[in-house]
Amino acid sequence: MALEVIMPKAGVDMTEGQIVQWNKKVGEFVKEGEILLEIMTDKVSMELEAEEDGYLIAILKGDGETVPVTEVIGYLGEEGENIPTAGAVAPEASPAPTASASNDDGKSDDAFDIVVIGGGPAGYVAAIKAAQLGGKVALVEKSELGGTCLNRGCIPTKTYLHNAEIIENIGHAANRGIVIENPNFTVDMEKLLETKSKVVNTLVGGVAGLLRSYGVTVHKGIGTITKDKNVLVNGSELLETKKIILAGGSKVSKINVPGMESPLVMTSDDILEMNEVPESLVIIGGGVVGIELGQAFMTFGSKVTVIEMMDRIVPAMDAEVSKNLRLILERKGMTILTGTKLQEIVEENGQLRIKVEGKDDIIASKALLSIGRVPDLEGIGEVEFELDRGRIKVNEYMETSVPGIYAPGDINGTKMLAHAAFRMGEVAAENALKGNHAVAKLNLTPAAIYTLPEVAAVGLTEEQAREKYDVAIGKFNFAANGRAIASDAAQGFVKVIADKKYGEILGVHIIGPAAAELINEASSIIEMEITVEEMLKTIHGHPTYSEVMYEAFADVLGMAIHSPKKNKRKIE
Repeated sequence: MALEVIMPKAGVDMTEGQIVQWNKKVGEFVKEGEILLEIMTDKVSMELEAEEDGYLIAILKGDGETVPVTEVIGYLGEEGENIPTAGAVAPEASPAPTASASNDDGKSDDAFDIVVIGGGPAGYVAAIKAAQLGGKVALVEKSELGGTCLNRGCIPTKTYLHNAEIIENIGHAANRGIVIENPNFTVDMEKLLETKSKVVNTLVGGVAGLLRSYGVTVHKGIGTITKDKNVLVNGSELLETKKIILAGGSKVSKINVPGMESPLVMTSDDILEMNEVPESLVIIGGGVVGIELGQAFMTFGSKVTVIEMMDRIVPAMDAEVSKNLRLILERKGMTILTGTKLQEIVEENGQLRIKVEGKDDIIASKALLSIGRVPDLEGIGEVEFELDRGRIKVNEYMETSVPGIYAPGDINGTKMLAHAAFRMGEVAAENALKGNHAVAKLNLTPAAIYTLPEVAAVGLTEEQAREKYDVAIGKFNFAANGRAIASDAAQGFVKVIADKKYGEILGVHIIGPAAAELINEASSIIEMEITVEEMLKTIHGHPTYSEVMYEAFADVLGMAIHSPKKNKRKIE
């Protein structure tokens, strides 16, 4: 099918663009990433790259013509391929469904339109979305609604980290004139577990209520797919269905290290049920979960050591942010060993001796294995899917290699984040019911670490951006922000990475107060293709943490008002 080449919307205010020149002629083969043409707006000149390999089979608008945004200006496709009617405008509504998505394989009228396996972020959202679109929907969940995030991940850890925040605030009280007669504290873990359970149960009940309100039939048990593409619950109850959404989520990843089977070595599931604060705790893996739980238990009173094989903690984050987070955590008392390989764990005298390569043994009361998660493929059943390193392979529509079966969320390993799973679940449901047309754009999914201070990011890191672009960097510290100073939260910074040529925002990285909230503004800015100059036309409230974002954008141009004078930087 021919691929439309459209006049892009390269900014919020852009309504039209002028074609400067086509760099390819009709009939020429174009490789993905090659420059097809050059356009000009009232703000910038830019080059349009081919989105995929193909022949330039038609040019609808020639050199010098001014064209409204989203209008089709040409087509790429197979050699000799026919094109739709010339001059068609790229549709803003969803494209027509593909044939594969309307194939119900002769199912009966009583069949469900969709059966969802898994009630986590991807699964329950998919079920609700499908019901909103008019589908007859069932959901099968083997454990608790809400999945790992709600029951054993995102929500419980935030409950623990809020306690850590309260404890840190107590430590600041005296300096702010708040006199606490006895500032010593202990953490009642039984009470904390009770609080965590109350939070989790409230949210699980909320999900159950939502599903009921939309008429989704919920089945408790293990759902597996049969060879004729129905769903079997607990090996006995058969659910006939026209489409299946397999949202099995993920499970804790294990490593083959001697001694890992010791009951003193916990997973992230186990530690959230522990009713004591261990005297010492070794975290195996310096990723997001390990660092968050490490900070929580360090603040509760544990001596925490983190072992990480990579050269820095939270290695997926921007290197400068990772370095600053490490310095802050070490100042608070955490021991961090990077570039360190775990060799063996020995249980002796009720404790653990943890042997690492090239360093002294570490003695600890408990250890937490936190090296990530892997897809849970239990629901596959009798169907053979194309896999990629243990993950179910899906296309942009979330459809698997088996037509009519979709696999959003952690099970496909694309973006193992709950909010990415929400979006994937919606896309899968819409495509399963209405035909393949909706696409999950996951490259601008924000990520956050709920440490104290928080860390958040969206888009490219500085290292990634420099591989492809000539970049300009803007940075502004919370130490110069009024609200941060007044709130004893003046650590960290906002860092903006932009393309010098067009002012395109490539990435935003934050370490500081409310980073997980602030990053959503950055995500919207990048998604809407707002340039640095356009962002600087906005007004941010004062005094707010968000002013640091504004100043960091201004610093890309060397124009941050509350920074010492610098040479102005020009965006072409």
